[in-house]
Amino acid sequence: MYKHCFKRVMDFSIALIVLAIIWPILLVITVWLHFANKGAGAFFLQERPGKDGKIFKVIKFKSMTDERDADGNLLPDAQRLTKVGRFVRSTSIDELPQLINVLKGDMALIGPRPLLVEYLPLYTREQARRHEVRPGITGWAQVHGRNAISWSEKFKLDVWYVDHCSFLVDAKILFITIKKVLEKEGISHEGQATMEMFTGYN
Repeated sequence: MYKHCFKRVMDFSIALIVLAIIWPILLVITVWLHFANKGAGAFFLQERPGKDGKIFKVIKFKSMTDERDADGNLLPDAQRLTKVGRFVRSTSIDELPQLINVLKGDMALIGPRPLLVEYLPLYTREQARRHEVRPGITGWAQVHGRNAISWSEKFKLDVWYVDHCSFLVDAKILFITIKKVLEKEGISHEGQATMEMFTGYN
């Protein structure tokens, strides 16, 4: 009952209340990032697969510039990540605009993180089960290593959540998430500014 009914009601209610409280902070961060990103904008919108693989546009604060090399190719993530961007990412502030996705029903507060559309054909049948629930702003894999664990570990944790989703599990994830954010754990994969790309063999 919780997974198929109460969870959505709770997600919508909490997201609405939080946005009503923090919107002045979001406005300040938007202006701050607008200048820090050198004209690249304050928001990052990208298509991601949601529940049952349905495509939606995820909304995040943009933590990188759009700087390119002499050939017009984007510079590596680590070079485009600004000081302001590093701050909003390390504090997970960049995730807050996804509360709008929660209101729209694209996402839940808690669930497997929405990944890239191009990963869809690379999943095994078991890994693809992560799309049986709405993706979340935080999730079971996030609180067990975030970007610092391998893809295979991440997917196992995502599927575990699908099979064990409950109010108590969500409450535990929320509590650990707050703790992890305060400790700034697992922000990046070893040697990467972000998580390495999934190739289907990780």
